Amino acid sequence: HNSMSPIICQQIITALKIIKGEDGTDLGKRKLTSLVSNSNYFRGEMKRLGLHVYGNEDSPIIPVLIYQPGKLAAFSRECLKRGLAVVVVGFPATSVILTRVRFCISAAHTRQDLEFAVKVIEEVSSLICIRYALTTLGN
Repeated sequence: HNSMSPIICQQIITALKIIKGEDGTDLGKRKLTSLVSNSNYFRGEMKRLGLHVYGNEDSPIIPVLIYQPGKLAAFSRECLKRGLAVVVVGFPATSVILTRVRFCISAAHTRQDLEFAVKVIEEVSSLICIRYALTTLGN
C-alpha cells in the first residue's frame, strides 16, 4: 500500500473545509445543493422514461439496468452517436443479468446538460427496447 502524498492530503482537507463553509463562503453549500437537485432531477427523469433505476434518492450515482448483455454495447454506441458518452458495466463486474449503465451526476452539470442527456437516453432506450416500467401504451 502506498500512502497519499501531502499534496493530495491537503487537497482533501481544503475540499472538506469548503464543504463545511470554513473557507468563509457558501460555495460548498451551493455545490451540495446543486448536486442533490441535479441527481434527483435526473433520477426522476429516468423513472419517468420507464427505466429500472437502482440506488438511493439524493445519490449522484444512478445505475440504470439494461439486463441483456447484448444490449449493453448497443446502448453505449447509440448514445455516443448522439453525442453522449456513457459508462456501461457488464459481466464480470456485475452478474450477467444485471448489466447496467451507470450515470455519475455532478454539481457542474447544467439543467441544459441533463435535459440533453435525457433526450438522448429517451431515444436510445426506445430504440433498443429497455423502457421496461412503462405503464401506458404508446410511450
